[in-house]
Amino acid sequence: MFGLSAGHLIVLLVIVVLIFGTSRLKTAGKDLGDAVRGFRQGLQGDEDAQRLRDERRNDDVDSRSRDTSDTDRDRR
Repeated sequence: MFGLSAGHLIVLLVIVVLIFGTSRLKTAGKDLGDAVRGFRQGLQGDEDAQRLRDERRNDDVDSRSRDTSDTDRDRR
């Protein structure tokens, strides 16, 4: 991975922990998790909104077809 061996990655991880400390890394991980969770909820909200729009369209089509059938019945 980018020319780094397992030993290099361990040394890099130790340096990051020494610089930032475990509490900062823990907070950063929690913030990142919250951001991902919020993003997923936003996507779910978009799917729900799309489902509602589709239902409304289907209801409009059904009501139009009922309106035309009523008109046809009146013509007879």
